[in-house]
Amino acid sequence: MDADGYDLLVIGGGINGAGIARDAAGRGLKVLLCERGDLAEFTSSSSTKLIHGGLRYLEQFEFRLVREALAERERLLRLAPHIIWPLRFVLPHDEGLRPAWMLRLGLFLYDHLARLRALPGSTSVRLRSSALGEPLQARLTRGFAYSDCWVEDSRLVVLNAMDARERGAVIRTRTAVESARRDETSWVATIRDVGTGRSETVRAEMVVNAAGPWVSETLRHTLGLDSRAAVRLVKGSHIVVRKLYEGAQAYILQQPDGRIVFAIPYERDFTLIGTTDVPHGGEPGPVRISGDETRYLCDCINRSFRARIDPGDVVWSYSGVRPLFDDAAAKASAVTRDYVLDVSDRGGRLPVLSVFGGKITTYRRLAEHAIEKLASYRPGLKPAWTGDAVLPGGDMPHADFGSFLDDLMARRPFLTAAMARRLARAYGTRTDSLLGSARTLADLGADFGEGLTEAEVDYLIDREWARSAPDILWRRSKLGLHLAPEGRARLEAYMAGKAEAA
Repeated sequence: MDADGYDLLVIGGGINGAGIARDAAGRGLKVLLCERGDLAEFTSSSSTKLIHGGLRYLEQFEFRLVREALAERERLLRLAPHIIWPLRFVLPHDEGLRPAWMLRLGLFLYDHLARLRALPGSTSVRLRSSALGEPLQARLTRGFAYSDCWVEDSRLVVLNAMDARERGAVIRTRTAVESARRDETSWVATIRDVGTGRSETVRAEMVVNAAGPWVSETLRHTLGLDSRAAVRLVKGSHIVVRKLYEGAQAYILQQPDGRIVFAIPYERDFTLIGTTDVPHGGEPGPVRISGDETRYLCDCINRSFRARIDPGDVVWSYSGVRPLFDDAAAKASAVTRDYVLDVSDRGGRLPVLSVFGGKITTYRRLAEHAIEKLASYRPGLKPAWTGDAVLPGGDMPHADFGSFLDDLMARRPFLTAAMARRLARAYGTRTDSLLGSARTLADLGADFGEGLTEAEVDYLIDREWARSAPDILWRRSKLGLHLAPEGRARLEAYMAGKAEAA
């Protein structure tokens, strides 16, 4: 491409789009990523926030997917130890549902499909004599414990976009790709700044359609193409309630309908419960949890926990539409979480690659596969590289978060323990860039509450594309669960003032 064009245009700023942009930029391609909203505004911030192999996928004989996901789980834990960390899960055996031998066999396979062993394997647990069983009803007497990982999902997207930018990619949020068509030499796309309404034309040699739930719509209406693959939209919803139990363990609960539901310690004071799997036939944009979904998740907890909850206990909920590859499965919960990369070209040139399906755990491998598929159109690309490249902030010695946190608190004694931990978890070794030369809390400027300071807000605006209070409170962090109304109002006023001055 010439100086005014790009080698690759990526449509969509979710985890797949950001991961592909990062991989491509690191291989020497000139990349433009356009996202019409905020990064991770939709599906990628609405997950159960797990980096996991997918224990239940073994029932669908998805052994390749589980093996790949387990390998990625171990790899991502090394590459982003600030936003990904181990989590122990308790799986109670529930009489009348999956038999104990089946659970044991599944966990045996789960342990042995993982080629690496950074995490401890599964064990049997006598729930009535273990602290792990204390939150559970007395009828649940035996179970199993195994390991997976937790992830700050929307931050994972942002860090991929940051790394892509640092490797030369151009990241344009609040920018819609309105149309794109091939001419004799390139893709010609019209893009529009959503805020100003200003449109411009860009050229690209290749296009990646990573529009998530809009992948089919983008293919047909924006790019003017058809596809052999199809997407199946499934809504997943979660609820958050006040903390149901003590301890750092999560629970994976079997349900009579064959599904499983997680209960996970969340944001210090809460428990996250989810997810549902509901076929979605409407527009793939913002969605809300239904009353039936809320009651379903409450009932799931009440079947297994001593503590009882009802819809009135829900302090927050979120929903997202998953763009699953349509494999014609009868139930939404049985639809594959694997991905399909569909490529269309014109005479062996000017390809468009569309991403169908996928899961957050395997995003890096999906991105690698996507660039491998495009490599035949661009000989001489640099080799795959992301498998050993830490994400921004993850370059801790020996990936040791605890030692890094201790060192941060020793170097910045003015930070409270809670504030230091939150910053270290969000920014890792980039925390010092945020704090700058500050020697006191006052040096960080106005405090909006919960340790959110003017310095942090400015960092998120300048470095992480934050443009609104929700960008900060619900995607760059989850401070929306903690911040008082007056703090939110002051943050919104501050953000509005920054926007006017820009």
